[in-house]
Amino acid sequence: MFRPLRRLYEWVLSWAHHRHAPLALFLLAFTESSFFPVPPDVLLIALALGIPARAFRLALITTAGSVLGGLAGYAIGYGFMASVGQWILDVYHFHAQFEKIQSLYLEYDIWAIAVAGFTPIPYKVFTIAAGAFDMDVWRFTLASLVSRGARFFLLAWLIHHYGAAIKDFINRYFNALTLLFVVLLLGFFVLVAIW
Repeated sequence: MFRPLRRLYEWVLSWAHHRHAPLALFLLAFTESSFFPVPPDVLLIALALGIPARAFRLALITTAGSVLGGLAGYAIGYGFMASVGQWILDVYHFHAQFEKIQSLYLEYDIWAIAVAGFTPIPYKVFTIAAGAFDMDVWRFTLASLVSRGARFFLLAWLIHHYGAAIKDFINRYFNALTLLFVVLLLGFFVLVAIW
C-alpha cells in the first residue's frame, strides 16, 4: 500500500537536486492545489534543508504557487465542473461528500477554505467546490493566502530552527505518517458525512 506513495514521494524529492528546483516547487504547489496528490511540503523541506537561509524565500514561492493553483481549482469548479471537476472528483472518490461541502461553505464561508488550506484536508477539493458554489473569489483568495502562507511559513520556520531532524523524522516515520494522514482524512470524511 505504501510503496506507490513512497515512490511518488521519492520522485518529488529527486527534484531537490535539479537546477530548476524552485520552479519545480512552484509547479508542485500549483498542481497540488488543483489536482496532484503529493503536497509541496515534501519538496519545500528538501530544498530548505539544502540552504536553511532560503527557507522563507522558498515558503513564499510555495505559497504563491499554491494560491495560484487554488485559483485554477476555483476556475475548474466555476467553469469546468461538468468535465474536469467531475473527473477530479472521480479520481478522489469524493462525490458523496462534495454536496456536503456546500453546507460548510454556506455556514462557514471563508473558514472552510482556511481550515482546508492549513490542514491535511484535501485543499484541491475545496478549491474546486469554492468555484462550483460561487464563493466570492476575493474572499477565497484571501483565505487561501493566509492559510497556505501560514502552513508553509510555519514549515520554513521549523526547518530554519530544527534543520535535518524534520527530514529524518519524515523518512523514519513515513509509513506511520502516511497512515495518520489517511486516518485524519477519513475522519474528516466521516465528520462531513454525519454532519
